[in-house]
Amino acid sequence: MIEASIKSVQCISPAGLHTMSYKEWGAADNPNVLVCAHGVTRVADDFDNLARAMASDYRVICPDVVGRGRSGWLANPQFYRVPQYVSDMVTLLARVLANGERQTVDWFGTSMGGLIGLGLASLPHSPISKLVLNDIGPTLAPEALQRIGDYIGQDLRFETFEQGAKFVRDVSASFGPHTDAEWHKLAVDVLRQDKDGHWRRHYDMGLAMPFRSATPESAASDEAMLWAAYDAVRCPTLLVRGSESDLLSHETATRMLGRGPKAELVEIAGVGHAPTFVHDDQIAIARRFLLGK
Repeated sequence: MIEASIKSVQCISPAGLHTMSYKEWGAADNPNVLVCAHGVTRVADDFDNLARAMASDYRVICPDVVGRGRSGWLANPQFYRVPQYVSDMVTLLARVLANGERQTVDWFGTSMGGLIGLGLASLPHSPISKLVLNDIGPTLAPEALQRIGDYIGQDLRFETFEQGAKFVRDVSASFGPHTDAEWHKLAVDVLRQDKDGHWRRHYDMGLAMPFRSATPESAASDEAMLWAAYDAVRCPTLLVRGSESDLLSHETATRMLGRGPKAELVEIAGVGHAPTFVHDDQIAIARRFLLGK
């Protein structure tokens, strides 16, 4: 079985230095690079199936966004925002593309990872050549953001792994149908045992701070900036939407087809926010768009 190597790169925020971990799949000398970026409370391990399926065609890079998984935490949690994440990815790409050859990458981003890719793809001289936005867009339903913000900041401790795994499964039910083994892995990837023997989610609880400090005015400003970023994207873009998503509405997805990069839309039946791309039929969607096969 193809396995990844785990590497890291040092990044900087206004509050100081931090380390970002990433998994690398495939041949290190492959000039074709695919970056897969996860959702707000998830980790690089989410993409293990997708990365294995792509590793014969790409060098696949799956970062743990700062504050999650194997990466360090920010000294000031107010910087847990998309501009900081974009900055970190620029540093990551400088490392990954250090051989000076093909200076473009393809990007697959789920939820928050899609917003990071959107921000990077919107910049002049962006290295992004193809962009997959997995259940994310410039207009996000306030109720869904509230739901996500509420559970991010719950500093929960579970007596057993099984209790933690049940919580992960319950809050992730919108991911759609998965086998018991798949749910187990989705829990294993984000639960860690602390020194007291309790099981906890593997991220900085400070991630909730930007959600808590949001106001209607700041949310409106953020939405306007995201639409401006989307309109600036020039690369081919695939928009994937869970047909039952409560975060990305069908109306917003339809608007995205007619402006900016005029994304191609694929909706996945029976799934909400967000498709996990651990199943072959979903992986085939990504392969068709990214590789034409």
